Amino acid sequence: MAWNSVKTFLLLASLTVLLVFIGRLAGGPAGMTIALIMAALMNLGAYFFGHKLILWQYRAQPLPEREYAWLYDMTRRLTQRAGLPMPKLYLIPELQPNAFATGPSPSKGIVAFTAGLLQSMNRDEVEGVLAHELAHIKNRDMLTMTIAATVVGAITWLVDMMRWSVFFRSSRDREDNALGLAVVILVGILATIAATLIQLAISRAREYEADRTAALMTGSPDGLISALAKLQQLTQVIPMEKTSSATAHLFIANPLAGAGDFLVNLFSTHPPIPKRIQKLQQLKQVQRYRLA
Repeated sequence: MAWNSVKTFLLLASLTVLLVFIGRLAGGPAGMTIALIMAALMNLGAYFFGHKLILWQYRAQPLPEREYAWLYDMTRRLTQRAGLPMPKLYLIPELQPNAFATGPSPSKGIVAFTAGLLQSMNRDEVEGVLAHELAHIKNRDMLTMTIAATVVGAITWLVDMMRWSVFFRSSRDREDNALGLAVVILVGILATIAATLIQLAISRAREYEADRTAALMTGSPDGLISALAKLQQLTQVIPMEKTSSATAHLFIANPLAGAGDFLVNLFSTHPPIPKRIQKLQQLKQVQRYRLA
């Protein structure tokens, strides 16, 4: 847990440094200040309203307690064990098995399940998925990912502004400063790629940590291991009708899962499921050793 937290902090710090660098490159000290202010405003907007927009995007509705009393009981048991407030539970009308957590804080946490997940998984597997999402709430990962996403958005905006400034320069300026302008454009492109990769690295680190926390929360990684194995198979054959790359990182499994080539894995918001299962199996061996 300590290493993942340190890694996340270093990655967020790297994003901030990159934001400051691009802001200064785009507009000097004033550009740097504007970039930081814009990132702060975007963070506030995402913090207070982001979860509502996400639920609306996926047509999520409150999950009826009468029909899913067993799931509410399961949630109460796990939240009491984890020292968390009871989150609101939502149902997403999608056939692809998946789930995500959102909300501005642990006291206002939300866990949303697709109909496909509740139909295709047994209760041990649902418990593993639920514990994973509660782990995100407990670890305040929604706030971390919101900060990462908004900083990346600010960097992308600055890079776009740099490109537009190059476009509107006079032809004479372009001839006199061709090399300098080419360097600026190249730096902007590389900065956008670097920012995206850093954001993905943060997301992957938080997924591993949520898996680990979930296994400790339930007392065994078996349910989550079984659920991940199903998710690996079903998310590739059952598409999700309403999704986007902007929110893919929220889900327990990538809803845009496709061919497993190098570029797809490089720019995926999630670590490969086989690696997640492998880490959980290693944790299981450690737990057995400690019990022995």
